[in-house]
Order: sequence, then C-alpha cells, then structure tokens
Amino acid sequence: MRQPDDEHLIDLAARLERDDPRFARALGAGRPARPREYRRAGAWGTLALALSLLAAGMALPEGILVAAGLVLAGIAVPLFDPHRDRPPR
Repeated sequence: MRQPDDEHLIDLAARLERDDPRFARALGAGRPARPREYRRAGAWGTLALALSLLAAGMALPEGILVAAGLVLAGIAVPLFDPHRDRPPR
C-alpha cells in the first residue's frame, strides 16, 4: 500500500525531471551534477570575451572595443548570480 507522502515525492521527482533533466539523471545514477542554476560556463565565456575586448581596446587605442568590453562585462556579471531567475521579494 502506498504511503501518503509517496504522491508528493512522485510529484517532486516529476517536477525535477521536467526542470533539470541532466541533474535528475545524474542524481538517479548516483553521480550528482551541478543543478542548472549553478552552471556558469556561459558566464565565464562571456566574461573572458569581455576582458579580451577590453584588453584589445586598451592596447589598440580603439574606444569602440573598450566600450564593447565594458558592455559585455556588464552583461556577464549578473549571469554569475545563481538565483537570477527568481522574482525579488
């Protein structure tokens, strides 16, 4: 006979599989992976591109490269926040 909490656990597992299938598969296999909100590969790539544009703009006196580097850095920094998808309280 099913326990009363089984339905809640089944709902939780289904929601986890729907939200982050990679994390759910890894958790089921016994090899935990980082949840989606803590994966920051795109943020690091954007920040590296921003810093390279900024350095190139400073080495070559080009204001447009410096401006592009600063704009990209401004875009990359909020990507490091793990709770950026949650609405503010």
